[in-house]
Amino acid sequence: MSKRNKLQKFAELLAFPNVFENFNHEKPRLCGLNGEPVDLRGKWAARHFGNDHPITLELACGRGEYTLGLARQNPGRNFIGVDIKGARIWKGAGAALEEKLHNAAFLRTRIEQLALFFEAGEVSEIWITFPDPFLRRSKSNRRLTAPRFLDEYRKVLCPGGLVHLKTDEPVLYEFTLETLAGYPGAEVLYQEADIYANPLPMQELELKTYYERMHLAEGKSIKYVRFRLG
Repeated sequence: MSKRNKLQKFAELLAFPNVFENFNHEKPRLCGLNGEPVDLRGKWAARHFGNDHPITLELACGRGEYTLGLARQNPGRNFIGVDIKGARIWKGAGAALEEKLHNAAFLRTRIEQLALFFEAGEVSEIWITFPDPFLRRSKSNRRLTAPRFLDEYRKVLCPGGLVHLKTDEPVLYEFTLETLAGYPGAEVLYQEADIYANPLPMQELELKTYYERMHLAEGKSIKYVRFRLG
């Protein structure tokens, strides 16, 4: 993608009513339409979505394929795709506007700053779909199921709130199970090293991103873990 195209997309994001951005992680502040500051912490459902439906986050959402798919499947829930890359969010946010998916929104911020923008208990579910597995052991703390990220999820999840991981990477799958085994209060509710080897336990797993289709074409198995943090 050219620099010009990126800049055009960043500019267009400012006019998207379903996109909220934190431009500076060192001085975090949420901005909405036309870059105007907005306070949605504890008020996402009422003030943005205009309802009292449960909120689900998709972390490292990329182009928002899973966020959009979940929103289509579940009109009675609210979905927010979270990513640091604005040029990626642009595609999903634009598609949501075109389809009039009023239950889908996007947040551009670092994942480790979630608790700045969501109140304790405001989030019902978190999906992590095909994140960067950071295969080098020296970067394992950057994996989205590392303890420091679980600590952040716990801050915003409601009691009994669910976390879902979908990945093709065995290292991340095993790392997640090992981490959860040692994380206080964590409970693995379901795990499967090859979800398509048997009937799927839930319709949400039927959704396939571009990367999942690519992994399946390469003969890789898709792994899934559902857990809660107590």
